Amino acid sequence: MRVYNIHEAKTHLSRLIRAAAAGEPFIIARRGKPVVKVVAADAPEREAEGRTGFLAGRIAVPEDFDRMGAEEIATMFGAAE
Repeated sequence: MRVYNIHEAKTHLSRLIRAAAAGEPFIIARRGKPVVKVVAADAPEREAEGRTGFLAGRIAVPEDFDRMGAEEIATMFGAAE
């Protein structure tokens, strides 16, 4: 994706808008740092990544999960229970 500084974007705004409308998004940067991304208004929106609960119903967590291996861990750290 092309990056243009603000001055360059202002100078070529009409051409850049035509390109974005044709499916070529671009980024406008200030002092070399990206500020905005310009895409066509009818461009499909990116779906949000829904990571929370993505394995719901696929795995089972044992009731003693928080105590599993407690004896081995205590032995490894020299603090027998």
